[in-house]
Amino acid sequence: MSRLVLIRHAEPDESVRGRTYGRLDVPLSAAGREQAAAIAEALRDARLDAIFASPLRRAIDTAAPLAEARGLTTIAHDGLRELDFGALEGLTFDEVAREHPELYETWMTDPTAMRFPAGESFAELRERALAAADEIRSEHEQAAIVTHGGVTRAILADALLMPERAIFRLDQPYGAISLVDWIDGTAVVRALNLRAAPT
Repeated sequence: MSRLVLIRHAEPDESVRGRTYGRLDVPLSAAGREQAAAIAEALRDARLDAIFASPLRRAIDTAAPLAEARGLTTIAHDGLRELDFGALEGLTFDEVAREHPELYETWMTDPTAMRFPAGESFAELRERALAAADEIRSEHEQAAIVTHGGVTRAILADALLMPERAIFRLDQPYGAISLVDWIDGTAVVRALNLRAAPT
């Protein structure tokens, strides 16, 4: 059996509120730093062999208290990065709607069917996220992954055999903790969106 503890990063800085951000490297907000500490406390008794994170600051900073409490070093893994929104990175949703109306319409109605200009598609994110999860599981019996909503949804949807178009039916709030076990290769979702602290 292997287990992954999937953690969506804590709340990011207010500067990205209402903006498109995937590869933008933003820190946590003050509330996010409190959430990160609460996550470490909530998982204090969980056995973890390793802690992996997206290399982006909001994930690394969320993982830091958890790693520090265990005397572990967070391992940055590029496969755990958020979706690359390409030319849309940093734009507000209103700017995207105004400057790219057809693209915005597709994004809002069928987001997994599109590829962002100069960026990625969800299928590309899914491929690298699942490869990263498989690699981590092959090397560790119980590991934490601190990453982004797109990545956690991809891993959870695969575990639940959900079609790609249904992934946004999986809520992934900031700081949410989910547990997935693989028993003889079969995924079992043990918990979804445990909350370490109120937001």
